[in-house]
Amino acid sequence: MTPLVVLNVVGLTPRLAAHAPRLSALGGIAPWRSPLPAVTCTSQATMLTGTAPREHGIVGNGWYYRDTAEVRFWQQSHALIQRRCFYEDFDTAKMFWWFNGSAPVQASCTPKPHYGSDGSKAFDVYDRTGCDLTDRLGPFPFFSFWGPHAGLPSSRWIAEASALVIRQRQPQLTLVYLPHLDYDHQRSSDPPISLVTEVDQCAAIVIDAATSIGAQVVAVSEYGLMPVDRPIHINQALRREGLLETRGGPFGSQLVPGDCRAFAVADHQLAHVYVKNPGDRESVRRIISDLPGVAAVVPAGDLELDHERAGDWIALAEPNSWFTYYFWGEGETPPDYAPTVDIHRKPGYDPVELFATSKLRAVARVAQKKLGFRYRMDVIPLDATLVGGSHGIHPADPMDGPVIIGPGQLPETMTEFPRYAVGRLNA
Repeated sequence: MTPLVVLNVVGLTPRLAAHAPRLSALGGIAPWRSPLPAVTCTSQATMLTGTAPREHGIVGNGWYYRDTAEVRFWQQSHALIQRRCFYEDFDTAKMFWWFNGSAPVQASCTPKPHYGSDGSKAFDVYDRTGCDLTDRLGPFPFFSFWGPHAGLPSSRWIAEASALVIRQRQPQLTLVYLPHLDYDHQRSSDPPISLVTEVDQCAAIVIDAATSIGAQVVAVSEYGLMPVDRPIHINQALRREGLLETRGGPFGSQLVPGDCRAFAVADHQLAHVYVKNPGDRESVRRIISDLPGVAAVVPAGDLELDHERAGDWIALAEPNSWFTYYFWGEGETPPDYAPTVDIHRKPGYDPVELFATSKLRAVARVAQKKLGFRYRMDVIPLDATLVGGSHGIHPADPMDGPVIIGPGQLPETMTEFPRYAVGRLNA
């Protein structure tokens, strides 16, 4: 058996791969087709199980839990994947890939803060590698993994950590996640090519470690990002029609999903629309279809998303548009979490968390924290027009979509990846 390292270089495309010499040298370069939505959790679950979302159940980065009437995003439990992952048959190290919570692997590392009973939070990783990663590399740069300061340090730390694990443990299969390209490609409609050089250098750290133990390396990506200039406030449209319910209070307006006749879970360029009463479904479809920037509103089965977690309708954005989660109406106070980085409480994906209102405000909030005062990091603007890039639908040109780079006959779709990866391991 030949060891295999799978590098997930988020946002890499066939077009961008031309600027990444170490990655390009791994073998053939080909576009491959992702599921819809073309987002992290759905794409990874498809690659790892070889099945469509209707089977593995990961219908987005988050969805509505009808049994508890809650929207939850970025859940980490491996048990959420309802099909077997191919890596369960191998000695596997899973480095920052999603659904790492209690995953059936021999080694893993994933971001996981500690939460105190007083509401405090201590940033950390959950290191199950046996390699003492934070002792050897220093603390994981959490603020560069997501938020206004998201950037290169997190990908470099992950690369160095993965290289240590590869050399020390020599797993049969190592899965490595490098998110660097994701950040500025959402901030800007025209990010610099130098970002590709930077992530290629991170990849080189892992490639060199793989070479030292005689492992093959395959690079993949989950999606390509495309320029956008039009946010679609889908929930505010449903609110104007009297279909969406909120509750006012001391912490601003709060969405009450269980009382909504209809609401949307926004996830980049795709939104799951949940409709409480079947008699409202057609009128809801018409309301959303008429919104500027909406390309189509279709049944979940049309996209292989017909799973109990999916919406009653799936809304797809036009290539230059994306869906916000914003639900508060005119004159309402936004929820207190809206201007903060709060990926778990927001009932939808919020790329505006990559921006900050001002450095001065952030410094003031940090000073409050250090002095022991109660504070809230309300430094995120509420201006969706700042976002310059998005993903979630298939691009018009496959050269701008996800890529796979490696030896042999490359798969054309993510559902074919387990067969390909097992074939490389057994080569």
